[in-house]
Amino acid sequence: MSDALKHECGIAQIRLLKPLEYYKEKYGTAFYGINKMYLMMEKQHNRGQDGAGFANIKLNTAPGDRYISRIRSNAAQPIQDIFEQINGRINDEIKANPEYADNVDLQKKNLPYVGEVYLGHVRYGTFGKNSIESVHPFLRQNNWMHRNLIVAGNFNMTNVNQLFNNLVELGQHPKEKADTVTVMEKIGHFLDSEVEKLYKKLKKQGFSKVTASPLIAEKLNVAKILRKSSKNWDGGYAMAGMLGHGDSFVLRDPAGIRPAYYYKDDEVVVVASERPVIQTAFNVDFNDVHELPPGHAIITKKSGEVNIKEILEPLERKACSFERIYFSRGSDAEIYKERKMLGRLLMPEVLKSINHDTINTVFSFIPNTAETSFYGMVEAAQDELNKQKNDAILAEKDTLTDARLQEILAHRLRTEKIAIKDVKLRTFITEDSSRDDLVAHVYDVTYGVVKPEDSLVIIDDSIVRGTTLKKSIIKMMDRLNPRQIVVVSSAPQIRYPDCYGIDMARLEGLVAFRAALELLKDNNQYDIVEKVYEKCKLQVDLADEEVKNFVKEIYEPFTDEQISDKISELLCDTDVKADVKVIYQTVDNLHKACPKNLGDWYFTGNYPTNGGNRVVNRAFINFYEGNEGRAY
Repeated sequence: MSDALKHECGIAQIRLLKPLEYYKEKYGTAFYGINKMYLMMEKQHNRGQDGAGFANIKLNTAPGDRYISRIRSNAAQPIQDIFEQINGRINDEIKANPEYADNVDLQKKNLPYVGEVYLGHVRYGTFGKNSIESVHPFLRQNNWMHRNLIVAGNFNMTNVNQLFNNLVELGQHPKEKADTVTVMEKIGHFLDSEVEKLYKKLKKQGFSKVTASPLIAEKLNVAKILRKSSKNWDGGYAMAGMLGHGDSFVLRDPAGIRPAYYYKDDEVVVVASERPVIQTAFNVDFNDVHELPPGHAIITKKSGEVNIKEILEPLERKACSFERIYFSRGSDAEIYKERKMLGRLLMPEVLKSINHDTINTVFSFIPNTAETSFYGMVEAAQDELNKQKNDAILAEKDTLTDARLQEILAHRLRTEKIAIKDVKLRTFITEDSSRDDLVAHVYDVTYGVVKPEDSLVIIDDSIVRGTTLKKSIIKMMDRLNPRQIVVVSSAPQIRYPDCYGIDMARLEGLVAFRAALELLKDNNQYDIVEKVYEKCKLQVDLADEEVKNFVKEIYEPFTDEQISDKISELLCDTDVKADVKVIYQTVDNLHKACPKNLGDWYFTGNYPTNGGNRVVNRAFINFYEGNEGRAY
């Protein structure tokens, strides 16, 4: 993706089902869990590079012994920073106490981060916040072991204000109005309540607080707590948590918006945001890793008992299609095939744009996530070239000479690495003119492979704002002096804000929205904008389930191609000499390529939860009124 976006986070959870001595004997170290957590977090660094956190719990510790450890970092390389600190602490302790080296009991008792339950998180800072206090996991502490709660997640809630007010009505005083805090405090409230109820029952049966404690751990109904806590959540989430005594869980939203996968054998229970992360870290097959069903939680009790429980009634499955296009690692077997298919399905429109002239066309891609779609597009282009060769041979079969046959067969598809990404742009300069100059130099270009009669086809995974295309890529492609530049997006036009993960809350930042506004002006239909605004204002006080997405009316007068052509105009400065055409994937083809992930609200405005319509409503009001505030 050429436009920098803040987006998904990644979670990793491990529960060791055997005593630590088992891992020491089989794998040579009691730090097995720590090592696997490092692998799982590092393999998900694509999901978050602004912060990382790690927490673990030791089971069955004696009173007075520390049983929870947590470390967080917002350093430049947070995952490495965390594990350097962890390894440093452990190595220093062993160096000072050599008797710890081969004694697992002493390691568990005295070394931090050595235990049986682990939770890790990698984070992109949304809303511009990246202080250490915003980095997961979050910890809710209590002197009762059962009431300690650690939470981390890949999520955004659309109704944070409502959740905050609910907490206030429960008599709480949350320290801030952030979705992570409100979610954790909601779970914490019902955790406290459940522990208190269990204690009162056990007290009536004659148990003291000391003797009741292990029974509370055994009887605590995590599924019941999650059902009560999540009743009013509206958003996309994969929520992971650990309780102080050792129970753990991961809960997925009922529409399946955010991903979660799990693996279990007799040694471990593992959950992560991506399937290949588990496959690689634990060397297991594709079919051994399962997707957590929407609305369900995987719950591991302190005893090691594992259950998949329905927490919320599943809605129509609307798993995020952007996961497949861009966010997730392309090494997942299904995702790799889907991305190739996205490229292949674009080929008919590409061929139309180059008049089927594959000889005078150079095909390339914008690194890095578009590379797989490029392979699919090239395979389809090769099929077209083979057809052209076959047609030429059949047309000339009566007069065909060896020399002419060799000439026809010698035609090769021209694929080149044109765009080269030199640096990762960090927004450390906020002055627009300075940042624009930096953006213009994020990519370099390969000279000497494009002729003046050539079309240059270059595929990107998506075109969101168009900033880097306009200020860098198109201008750099134009330096090669092609006859035509065809920019291809493997994703459809992004027309609506997201509220479930991506930091993409303002309509006016989307190039498709800007193009639609320009077309309304060109066609003397701009009055539609005011009408939509009035409809949105009338919905401000409605319940979420009554709100409709009237912003769709901005796009209704125009075809997809008309909007794409206008985007082509918007992305070209007057000094660009080549003809420029932008081609987008269709929504129908997106669904063909990614049949299991039909969450397409970015493109269609069909939000999977009621809160989405409220967000797009507010985003349009903010745009119309010139309010730079966020829509959620």
